[in-house]
Amino acid sequence: MNSHLIVLGAVLMLLQTGCVTQQRISYQRDVVPIIETKCLPCHMPPGGAGYQRNLLNMDSYDLIMEGNVYGPVIVPGDSRHSILNMLVEGRVDISMHTPHPLSAEEIKTLRLWVDQGAMNN
Repeated sequence: MNSHLIVLGAVLMLLQTGCVTQQRISYQRDVVPIIETKCLPCHMPPGGAGYQRNLLNMDSYDLIMEGNVYGPVIVPGDSRHSILNMLVEGRVDISMHTPHPLSAEEIKTLRLWVDQGAMNN
């Protein structure tokens, strides 16, 4: 049997048994608490170091989606190319890392949120 068919069969079986679920992420419930504790201390005008460095204001959904002087930091539906995800996941130069490291669960939450469209829900 073709190995692709075996994998497909296994995935379908997991889906049918309910073993594979994708958590629906809410901006208000799941993302805001992360932003408030890990991001806002630096990305709040006028004195936040991250705000002063690149003008990224993370005080609201609209401001986050607006991005900074370099453009958008979130590509809805694409965490792989979203600057926010690159930063918190450590996929950028060490000089650009966030001074407030996120837990694996917080990183996963932000990745799912962006991959699910970065909705204001």
